[in-house]
Amino acid sequence: MITLTWLYVLIGVMFAAFALLSVSDRSNGKRFGNAAFWGLIAVSFFFGDFLGDLGNGVLVLCLVGLAGFGALGRGNPPTTSAEERAASSERRGNRLFLPALVIPITALLGTLVLKNSGWIDPKQATLISLGAGVLIALAIGYAWLRPPLLAPLQEGRRLMDSVGWAAVLPQMLAALGAVFALAGVGEVVGGIATHVLPQGSLVAAVALYGIGMAVFTMIMGNAFAAFPVMTGAIGLPILIHQYHGNPAAVCAIGMLAGFCGTLMTPMAANFNIVPAALLDLKDRNAVVKAQVGTAIPLLACNLLLIYFLAFR
Repeated sequence: MITLTWLYVLIGVMFAAFALLSVSDRSNGKRFGNAAFWGLIAVSFFFGDFLGDLGNGVLVLCLVGLAGFGALGRGNPPTTSAEERAASSERRGNRLFLPALVIPITALLGTLVLKNSGWIDPKQATLISLGAGVLIALAIGYAWLRPPLLAPLQEGRRLMDSVGWAAVLPQMLAALGAVFALAGVGEVVGGIATHVLPQGSLVAAVALYGIGMAVFTMIMGNAFAAFPVMTGAIGLPILIHQYHGNPAAVCAIGMLAGFCGTLMTPMAANFNIVPAALLDLKDRNAVVKAQVGTAIPLLACNLLLIYFLAFR
């Protein structure tokens, strides 16, 4: 049976390749920093289960040190020339997007068809199918476009070098949210909420939960980090247990409320700061400023959805 471990190994191979290719990239003055960074991530995927909490913690500190001391740079690996890419684009047009569409289609079909086949872990059917879709799309791209052998890895490395440390920020923030939950932050926030909320006011409880998800996400930079804290503090004990709300509606829409906070914070660097850097925008907060006008009304809509759908 194919398990999630296989997918971890595949991802580890990719990052290991990025590390090896970085070492040989003399166009990048910080190539050894890049190699160390991607190499450590490869180690985490290969051996994370064996390193233990202390080993993984030290690994994360090394990643933070490399990023914090500016050890990462942007490589510009040679793959195909600008003229070759322009000619391919003109010749094939929008058909170039077809291999990319293979990935979500494979993920959907794998989830629906292979989940109970016995070939893959049913609990991880979507992620495993997503990985299979990437391999299938890669094979189609090789057969159709005939790129240089290392072009996919080199272009992947170029993109990851452009994103830099922000590429692993979502995973780190999600892990931080779990640490906060285990440390009892949710209980502290819940105790404060109990004293602040008017007795018997469902409207106030919904507003505090939804707005709290958005605000905590703005602080943490990731709704996955805010979710265990705010749900443990307000969503579960107050909205679900006290007011008997529908758990699926409370949790799902609460997460969407958190994502509204993602739109309004530079802490969500991979969503809001990296695009500004890639597009060479003069204002590094331009993306955040453009999204606030959408995020606030959307947050209000999510509060209404929780109130009317979770407590019917």
